[in-house]
Amino acid sequence: MSKGKIFLVGFGPGDGAHMSYRAREAIAKSDVVIGYSTYIKLVEDLLDGKHVVRKGMTEEIDRSIEAYEQAKQGKTVALVSSGDIGVYGMAGPTYEVLFQAGWKPGSDIEVEVVPGSTALSACASLVGAPLTHDFCSISLSDLLTPWPVIARRLDAAGRSDFVVALYNPKSGRRKQQIVEAQRILLQYRKPDTPVAIVKSAYRDLQDIQMVRLDQMSECKIGMLTTVLIGNSSTVMQEGLMITPRGYANKYDDLTGEVKAGEKAGRSLSMGLIGWKACVREYLRDNRQHSLRDVISHFDLPAGEILSAISESSADDQAADYASVAVKDEQLVHVLDMAKDWGRLRAVVRSDGGGAHSSVSEMMLNASEFSQRGDWLNVENEHFHFHLNWSKVKSAWFIRRGDSLRGVHFLDNKGNTVFNLSLVRKDGAFEGATEKAFDKAWYSLGEINELESASNE
Repeated sequence: MSKGKIFLVGFGPGDGAHMSYRAREAIAKSDVVIGYSTYIKLVEDLLDGKHVVRKGMTEEIDRSIEAYEQAKQGKTVALVSSGDIGVYGMAGPTYEVLFQAGWKPGSDIEVEVVPGSTALSACASLVGAPLTHDFCSISLSDLLTPWPVIARRLDAAGRSDFVVALYNPKSGRRKQQIVEAQRILLQYRKPDTPVAIVKSAYRDLQDIQMVRLDQMSECKIGMLTTVLIGNSSTVMQEGLMITPRGYANKYDDLTGEVKAGEKAGRSLSMGLIGWKACVREYLRDNRQHSLRDVISHFDLPAGEILSAISESSADDQAADYASVAVKDEQLVHVLDMAKDWGRLRAVVRSDGGGAHSSVSEMMLNASEFSQRGDWLNVENEHFHFHLNWSKVKSAWFIRRGDSLRGVHFLDNKGNTVFNLSLVRKDGAFEGATEKAFDKAWYSLGEINELESASNE
């Protein structure tokens, strides 16, 4: 018996002009063509003499099993899908079925994935150039994915300022998902953010709506629709949705001179190598700003800002700030060091976002801390303080001129879990406590210098 083969064919948006040569060739070589009935209709002119198997909307696994069973008989099978079969398509389920059946690459059934133009790129081509910069795609279908997972992805995409392509935005039964997606993204995007709603791109029933984000959920949207939502720089101009590539960050205009401090063909001054120097420059130019102000301006975790401060030098100072990292093996000893710092201000932030953010401050001595399991506790007649110490993964000592001496305890993402600061009286630190803090500071600096020397 001849060796079977499965072509996993993405044939693009459905218009024959946008189907790849390899997709046509794969269908032509196949004995059997399997697909969702709507997809089969889109390639009917290529099916003469083929055994055609039509399946319903929710019968994806059945399609994959059918392809496997036909290929086991030595037949060549084309499992077809619009768009790219590897993007929200049948490639994944088919490989799952094959692996569960014991199939391995190089065995008796050959598998080839034939890529196609996916819905987001087809739709984007009709409305301008919305995907010219970073973007992501998110399916709003909660048939197989829990809604909290989808909501977290929407939130992350909104916060990260991605252009967002929404697949499966709405159906006859799923009507509220697009409303929730709009609500989440409006926390990060302006109401007039451009949105393109494209139905059946390059097909007979093609329809395009260009609207604002705050109008999106009121529009006619269905399962054959892809929704493209701009980021903070996307503009609508002359009826076209355009996301700038970023040339304005480096050049005065598209044909102009390179901006001061930038170099053509080189990373931006705010690139990986240079961004920390930009933080220090910002501190020098904005000496009135607090550490929290700087963190907010750059929208980065505290750990990143403290790292930038720690790399200052005589020629590149961080204004009157200085910081030093606590080595992992020293982290457990920081609270013991703090016992000699006298009265301390403890600050715990709860960043719920917007009006839900809160700050708790309390006065305590580090000697009042007790640890039970993962919890760090202070209990006295004035308050009870319970903190999950297992969340603390690193710490940084920080100084600012004569106004700040403290330590930030950070989680695994570099965000502050809580911080402790020495208390000033009459505008000055008490001599013994400041001396104890400086002793701890310099001991950490010596450890860091010794480790650096041993690594050279």
